[in-house]
Amino acid sequence: MRRNAASTSALGENGHRSYTQRVRDAAVGKILVQQDELAHRVRELGREISRDYRDEEIFLVGVLKGAVFFLSDLMRHLDVPCQVDFMAVASYGSSTDSSGVVRILKDLDAPIEGRKVLIVEDIVDSGLTLSYLLRTLWARNPASVEVCALLTKPERRKVELPIRYVGFEIPNRFAVGYGLDHGERYRNLPYVAALAEGP
Repeated sequence: MRRNAASTSALGENGHRSYTQRVRDAAVGKILVQQDELAHRVRELGREISRDYRDEEIFLVGVLKGAVFFLSDLMRHLDVPCQVDFMAVASYGSSTDSSGVVRILKDLDAPIEGRKVLIVEDIVDSGLTLSYLLRTLWARNPASVEVCALLTKPERRKVELPIRYVGFEIPNRFAVGYGLDHGERYRNLPYVAALAEGP
């Protein structure tokens, strides 16, 4: 059966909707960081970290789930030995606002005593969750603990934190894409966008 011209134009050569058409919906607003900007900055961060940790081994701590995309891309641009482990934490509060009351859902599998630790975060918002993580990890006697955050929201910061590596500063909008979600949706967007504001 032949498709009409209107339906054919919305489909790719293989008869499937394009990636953008499949994931784009009214809840996704303005794009904050484009896909090519993400790729370029992640490469730059990889070079910076490799330079700063030359001849040393890094213990990367990925914060689940949002940092998975960023961490996996970042690791491919590191020229120094590294190990990776993960933590998952939950903050009490609304779906778009953290209270700073945190509990650990998944802890590290390996000890970090004497290790050079680099926390890899998707986004630093109020800073309350990251502050808790820093205190928790420093209590385990690592050699050092630094932070690499893909995104930060300076307007939202409630506590001052030592964030050594920053990808992008973004405005005070709820961000989705490239690992960041809203209700477990939109992580697979290849860019970072603002959640659309209601009417």
